[in-house]
Amino acid sequence: MDVLQHSFPGNRGQHLAWEPCGSKSGRNDAENFTRHMGSYHKLAMLFLGKKGWLADMLPSSVKLLICCAIGTCLGSSVWGQANLEIRSKPGEKIEPRAAANIRVDSNLVLIPVTVTDPLNRFVTGLEKENFKLLEDKLPQEISQFSSEDAPLSVGVVFDCSGSMGNKLEKSRQAVAQFFKLANPEDEFFLVQFNDSANLVQPFTRNLEEIQNKLAFTQSKGRTALLDAVYMALHEMKKAKNPRKALLLISDGGDNSSRYSESEIRNLVKEADVQIYAIGIYEMAGGRNRTPEESAGPAMLTEIAEQTGGRQYQVDNLNELPDVAAKIGVELRNQYILGYSPKNGARDGKYRRVQVKLVQPRGMPVLRPFWKQGYYAPTQ
Repeated sequence: MDVLQHSFPGNRGQHLAWEPCGSKSGRNDAENFTRHMGSYHKLAMLFLGKKGWLADMLPSSVKLLICCAIGTCLGSSVWGQANLEIRSKPGEKIEPRAAANIRVDSNLVLIPVTVTDPLNRFVTGLEKENFKLLEDKLPQEISQFSSEDAPLSVGVVFDCSGSMGNKLEKSRQAVAQFFKLANPEDEFFLVQFNDSANLVQPFTRNLEEIQNKLAFTQSKGRTALLDAVYMALHEMKKAKNPRKALLLISDGGDNSSRYSESEIRNLVKEADVQIYAIGIYEMAGGRNRTPEESAGPAMLTEIAEQTGGRQYQVDNLNELPDVAAKIGVELRNQYILGYSPKNGARDGKYRRVQVKLVQPRGMPVLRPFWKQGYYAPTQ
């Protein structure tokens, strides 16, 4: 067991440090990746791997199938039609024939899950038997299970309103720290917002392009946070990778958006995108805040947790880069639970999902975080 210590969230202000507790030879690649991510980036993970635990997981061919299946929107069906034609030789006369139509109909719901211990350390090495999954209180059979690091499509949503003046530099450092955990196949885009939201950089794998744009960011204007989330979710429809997430950095609530909170709340339910927010909030007496700004923390928490993500509130600007790195590691250490719903009705209704843990022996109480539901397809 390898335990990497950190100071989140209850012991903020301390620097990250790691402490290896020994290792065994012959460990598999998944475990080596976990140890590399934790030690190199100095973030906390608790590894529960046993000798041979990966053998119970899926073979490579099935993992490839899972990666393909993840490309479906959560809860939606994949429909495809192919017309098969036989090419003729030059000059050969071909009799007309009916086209062969193949329709593939599969319905697979995929739920990303993060597991932490009481010290808020990530727990890896769990097996499918450690999870139970329910949809609308009805138990479901977990048919697909994976914990490997799949490519990500990430949108950075960056607040550059007037109140962010002295926070911009640390916020830039937070994005740079988050990028350090990127894989070559990851792709990113950048949305900035103040009085309005703007797509500053479309999807790219060149991280320098985004960091160069951030380097010239200036703080001014009000805060159109909800409009920025809407724009980011719209841009995410162009993503090429199966797993999608937003990293939102802001210091307050919304006071300049055209879209309402209820509209965005419904939108994130439909989107297969996890939202992670870093809130840099001033003390209540720091300045005169509008009711919208005061409601900002609760609003972001609700929106983020609805998607299976989380909001991290930061009081000390020096914590920003470390919190961003923690989010990056969390995205790399998630379990993917796949199931075919027993309720096959295509009624477009919202289905609530619940994940329960079968606690491993000798371990403290573990806590799961997951996407809480999806809309059923209508066709």
